[in-house]
Amino acid sequence: MPINIPRLLPAREILEAENIFVMDNDRASRQDIRPLNILILNLMPEKEKTEAQLLRHLGNTPLQVNVSFLKTATHESKNTSPLHLEQFYTTFSQIRHRKFDGMIITGAPVELLSFEQVNYWEELEEILSWTKTNVTSTLHICWGAQAALYYHYGIGKHELPKKCSGVYTHRIHDRTNKLLRGFDDRFYAPHSRHTDVSTEEIANCPELILLSDSEEAGPFIISSTDGKQIMITGHLEYDTETLAEEYQRDKEKGLETQVPLHYFPEDNPSLKPRNHWRSHAHLFYSNWLNYYVYQQTPFEWD
Repeated sequence: MPINIPRLLPAREILEAENIFVMDNDRASRQDIRPLNILILNLMPEKEKTEAQLLRHLGNTPLQVNVSFLKTATHESKNTSPLHLEQFYTTFSQIRHRKFDGMIITGAPVELLSFEQVNYWEELEEILSWTKTNVTSTLHICWGAQAALYYHYGIGKHELPKKCSGVYTHRIHDRTNKLLRGFDDRFYAPHSRHTDVSTEEIANCPELILLSDSEEAGPFIISSTDGKQIMITGHLEYDTETLAEEYQRDKEKGLETQVPLHYFPEDNPSLKPRNHWRSHAHLFYSNWLNYYVYQQTPFEWD
């Protein structure tokens, strides 16, 4: 089944070229079906790239999904045109009265700041509080996951000696969990961050379950016991070239950077990287939409 997105959204052309099933409101309104309503709070600088990455995975399931995009009102994006934001994004004040079946909160390039130093932190706190009653299940990515762990469970983050960047091997701790249904014993996922969270603090929190981690990259998939809050510290949604683009960007800025680990063949950045995580990325988003959103959300919200 398709994802329902605005007709003029730039990501639409990318997805249609990949045979991802998309539709617009005209066609969706003619279908006698209860679609899932998914809200995406996009905190990434290059919003159009993130839109395509997330929609690619949300559109690869048997479910019809209506997608809405949310931006912060207290922070002005410098890397996305105001026209794009005005045309396709809304603010929290405009949707806070609504209920959503699922929500995704992306990462953001602010991890070296304390949470309270982020200029939209108070607004994000309000949104995170609102998700507890207005969203069936919320998926938090990278810095978004760290923010959720801090806000909901009091688990802080710590700076790493060097950036965690690369494609790492992960193991599974609870094979019976529906979020990991169909996963291999070992699987790959990209990470790109300067900070991490404590495995011990997660293990000592009775409201959380550590579902997957990496010997090199630390905790990866974390769930609340009721499945309403899902946190992933990496980027399963990343395209094949994303880490290479980030590496090149940091080099051009003159930043001290290392070649992403286990990503380029022979760790040689002149060679084309290979994608080792695509199938598990699709499986993860499909499992989340099916078992944690579709199977749990009420047919009609009160």
